[in-house]
Amino acid sequence: MIKYSRQRESIRNCLANRCDHPTAESVYLSMKDEFPNISLGTVYRNLSLLSDMGEIRKISTGVGPDRFDGNLTPHYHFICKKCGCVMDIQLGSQENLLALASENFSGIIEEHLIQFYGVCPVCMKKL
Repeated sequence: MIKYSRQRESIRNCLANRCDHPTAESVYLSMKDEFPNISLGTVYRNLSLLSDMGEIRKISTGVGPDRFDGNLTPHYHFICKKCGCVMDIQLGSQENLLALASENFSGIIEEHLIQFYGVCPVCMKKL
C-alpha cells in the first residue's frame, strides 16, 4: 500500500483538469503556487508512480520529453513532428482493431494505443 501524498493527489488532479498533455516541467510549474517548496524530482517521481499505478498515462512521443495525460478513457493522440505538441484525436474507440489483431495472435490482447504523427495546425500556418 502506498502512503497518501497531498502533492501526488494535486498532481493527479492537475492532470485530470488539463487536456494539453503537459511535460513534467509544465506540471512542476503548475504546482509551484500550491507547493512552493516542491522539487522537479518530486514531480517526476510522482508522475512515474501515478503512471505505474494506472492513474495517469505517460505518452512517449519520440519528439521531445514525455507527456502526461489524466484522461484514461480510450482515445488517440496526434503528435506534431515539428513542435512536439500532443493533441487528442476525436475518433471513436476502434475496438474492432482488437478483434482484427486477435485473429492471428494466440495470446490475449486487452487494449491498444495509437498515435498519429504529422504537422499540427499551428505549425502548418508557419510553413
